[in-house]
Amino acid sequence: MKRITQISLVFTLLFVLVASQFSYNPRTAKAAEDNLGLKADAALIVDAKTGKIIYEKNANKVMGIASMSKMMTEYLVLDAIEDKKISWDTPVKINEYVHNLSKAPNLSNVGLTQGEEYKVKELYEAMAIYSGNAATVALTEKIAGSETNFIPLMNKKGKELGLKHFKFVNATGLSNKDLLGHFPTGDANDENVMTAKDVGLLAYRLLKDHPQALEYASISKLKFRDGKTYPNFNWMLPGLIYHYDGVDGLKTGSTDFAGYAFAGTVKRNGQRYITIVMKSTSKAQRFVDAAKLMNYAYDSFKKTQILPANYVVKGKKTLPVAKGKEDSVKIKSKSAIDLVVKNNGEEKNYTPQLVIDKSKLNKDGELTAPIKKGEKIGYLTVKKKDGSDYGFLNKDGDKYVRSDVVAAETVEKANWFALSMHAIGGFFADVWDSASSAVKGWF
Repeated sequence: MKRITQISLVFTLLFVLVASQFSYNPRTAKAAEDNLGLKADAALIVDAKTGKIIYEKNANKVMGIASMSKMMTEYLVLDAIEDKKISWDTPVKINEYVHNLSKAPNLSNVGLTQGEEYKVKELYEAMAIYSGNAATVALTEKIAGSETNFIPLMNKKGKELGLKHFKFVNATGLSNKDLLGHFPTGDANDENVMTAKDVGLLAYRLLKDHPQALEYASISKLKFRDGKTYPNFNWMLPGLIYHYDGVDGLKTGSTDFAGYAFAGTVKRNGQRYITIVMKSTSKAQRFVDAAKLMNYAYDSFKKTQILPANYVVKGKKTLPVAKGKEDSVKIKSKSAIDLVVKNNGEEKNYTPQLVIDKSKLNKDGELTAPIKKGEKIGYLTVKKKDGSDYGFLNKDGDKYVRSDVVAAETVEKANWFALSMHAIGGFFADVWDSASSAVKGWF
């Protein structure tokens, strides 16, 4: 009886061990790890320099974006200033509709007086810092004549920037029904939509193309000419309730449809990230979610040198040269290749790839002298061993995993006598090879 009990115990232990092996699913475990305990329906973390995605949750799900829409309006305003169509000092006269919208209940606004003129800079600050909806509409009217005319510009720019799944129906991000009967396009229930990946790309391009946007997004409080002080809705800025060291932008948003959203920017020790939170559960929770994303980025990732400058690919230290004083030339990479990778040795998953400019080669695959030191002859890149892509927001990121390959020395063109001797030598070599082949054929 005792022996039977022992055997039963052994089989029970074996069953538990086997069951535990089958119950553990690495993909499920990874998903649980990557979830980070977020309340948001969708989220994203992007390296702000390269556009490399280091974390995503439902990043391709089309959702409401609310006032994060204003990042596109900001982009177009800054475009217009850069193109000298308007200036920061350009006056904007407030009409009856914009005045009425500025005092609409339950909407984010600074007070705008009908018939009064405001500078573009004042309205931009109201839009970027306090998410002023009426100020946003006033800017669209100045640039395009009306908000209705401004919407095609937003959608056109979205395509130019490479956004994939998006639709703008107004410039503010409000539901159309909140615009006092003025529908720029669509019907009363329409709202702007986008994916987290597209919101990330919009934020990325805004910072790349108009970095001055952060000068305004980073202001914690706005003192406006109506005598009031308005706090930034980004509560992670210095002095506000969810202050997080290094946060300097970018845009919040909330509607019943979109939930609570936040496009955050943060920089520490020279490393900047963009974080996107969509449809979180409350005003506060979106910042709790954003902090989790930022903590994860700084705790788990780092900028790492994948390949150093002056790198020489093994087995490809030189290239053959035709018509030169030397029959080969040394080659090397010009600059280092750096990437943000996980702190688990992920950099070991990349291998070097040498790509030579075929237009530089003759039919025999040789470079032709003369070749100057430092002359570009191709580029060096890296590929992931598992064959997956880099995970950039768009193709522009590819340039960050490329380094020009240049000649490490000068190879001068051989003089006519040397070239003649080389040609004669080649002729007799060919004759000898032919004769040798013929003699071998006799036997």
